[in-house]
Amino acid sequence: MVMDKSDISGWLVRPAGVAAWAGLAAVLGALTVRTVLVTSGGGMDNAIVVDAARTWLDGGSPYDDRHFLYFPSAVMAAVPQALLPWSVLDVLVPVVVTVALALGWVCALRLHRVPLHSRLAALGLLGLAAGFAPFGQLVRLGNWTVTAALALPLSLLLASRGRWTAAGAVIGVAVAVKPLLAPMVLLFLFARRWRALAVVVLVPAVTSVVAALFLPDPTGFLTRTLPFLLSGDDAFVRLYEAGPAAVLPRLGAPQAPATALALLAAAVGVWCGYRRWRGPGPVSLRLAETSAGLMLSAFLVSRPSYNHYLLVVLPLLLAGLPYAGSVARRPWFWLALVPQLPGVTWPWLESGKRRAFRDAVTLCVLAGTVAYHCVRGERGEQGERGEQGERGERDGEREGRGVAGASRTPGRPVPGGVVSEVRGSEGV
Repeated sequence: MVMDKSDISGWLVRPAGVAAWAGLAAVLGALTVRTVLVTSGGGMDNAIVVDAARTWLDGGSPYDDRHFLYFPSAVMAAVPQALLPWSVLDVLVPVVVTVALALGWVCALRLHRVPLHSRLAALGLLGLAAGFAPFGQLVRLGNWTVTAALALPLSLLLASRGRWTAAGAVIGVAVAVKPLLAPMVLLFLFARRWRALAVVVLVPAVTSVVAALFLPDPTGFLTRTLPFLLSGDDAFVRLYEAGPAAVLPRLGAPQAPATALALLAAAVGVWCGYRRWRGPGPVSLRLAETSAGLMLSAFLVSRPSYNHYLLVVLPLLLAGLPYAGSVARRPWFWLALVPQLPGVTWPWLESGKRRAFRDAVTLCVLAGTVAYHCVRGERGEQGERGEQGERGERDGEREGRGVAGASRTPGRPVPGGVVSEVRGSEGV
């Protein structure tokens, strides 16, 4: 039987076979075990945070390391790891990172009401682990970006169920651990959820102030880390930054115009995100696509901005694939991910020091695709609704005349919503 476009959503939400789950388990197991064997301290990035906590326990300032870019509250969050031997962290951290990424995927699926036993559940995570290079890099580095990759879909899941204050608490805790999700305050502002917005701001602010009181250098984040983040003047970090403000100067563009261009693109992205929030469609899609637009806009201007940051938004967008009007249905969404295929050698970009050029292509194309979808998707959905209404009227007229086979195809995707098979499987 030939599968047409109307069957895509139904195929995705049907139960996955044993082979798909076995393949997923094999890939995640191999990635985790390999990381345990080749890394130390749970990964280079995790080791930086743990070293900062150990420095504090020994009476020093964690901000003596210029690569420690976190709030004071993160020092306290790293203390439990600092009390463990490195040999334990070598095993524990890769496992925790992999599990957290999987849980983030689960939350993204639940946000879009996709069954957890579906083909998309198994094959989507398999595709991320085996076909998206930053997934493996994040596991190997043990970077605390994984907290945002779990917290964002979890908070949106809570918000979709009307629990905005709880959603704000999740974002606030994530920001206290790593400030990556700070741009999400705009979503709560768009939604006019003032109590939740207050929670988002107060949780990291209070925890950081309290934690700073116990540090030998309470203002270290303001006097050392913040100037470093604003200047981005670090030869090592610059090699891996994917934002236009860092990549364009490496290609010969003046720094000031490159920064201005990145700021302009980010401002446009925020405006497009606001348009998406105010536009039509299911709440889950609007939450996911608005949040993705806001975060991608921030990644365009943040210093630093790494490729594994994309794992914060990519699962949210991919899990919305069953929706006929989702951004994951756009060809450029998939083309943006091509530079991140593992094992592909790109001419003149073989060196790891030039990886940022590929990362910048992915970031910019994905941000542009989401921004375009946030604005144009509204017209597309309205146009599809109009065409579908006219088609229904024509079918009704033909049925009235006794024309056989003119009724609409059961289970056809409804623009802006999941096909009936998704709702049937969820009991909604």
